Amino acid sequence: MLASSAIAGLNHLLADAPWARERLTPFSGRVAALRLSPLELSLGVDGDGYFNESAAPAPDVTLELPLSALPKALAGGADALMADIRISGNADFADTLGFVFRQLRWDGEEALARLIGDIAAHRAVMTAQNIIGWQRQAARNAVENLVEYYSEERPVLVKHQALEELAGANAALRDDLARLEKRLSRLETALSQTAR
Repeated sequence: MLASSAIAGLNHLLADAPWARERLTPFSGRVAALRLSPLELSLGVDGDGYFNESAAPAPDVTLELPLSALPKALAGGADALMADIRISGNADFADTLGFVFRQLRWDGEEALARLIGDIAAHRAVMTAQNIIGWQRQAARNAVENLVEYYSEERPVLVKHQALEELAGANAALRDDLARLEKRLSRLETALSQTAR
């Protein structure tokens, strides 16, 4: 169920990307295994450059992603994933899959335009982007207000500037103390020589 849904989603993206299907077509009949423990997805490539569900005892290429890399993938996208993927098998097929997965993007505005028209889709996407931007700004403002509250009103946090001033005062005190110790040492030496 999950595999067929993932393959249908990938094929939907490939339908809008003839360049990707063109790159995958030479690998028709090959099988790639995508492993994200405990899940495994076997992708076969058909003659038109689309993926199909294909189980092979020995896939041509295996792309294995540790479960710990999933949060990085959600935050940074496909490029962030590529550093953590372990690849084994056919190098050309793996390189092509990597290129296609990195470059394959869903254009939500284009998909929405097919349903409601270009202008309405553009306005809907712009509205959604504005709402998301507003949410991010509100979150940023909330964090800044909390930092200000805990550093000014209820000083639990120390400002960077106050920390630097304290470090400077500490260094000045240390230097003054070193000079005082030298003077005392000279004074002791002078007193011991006059006492003789």
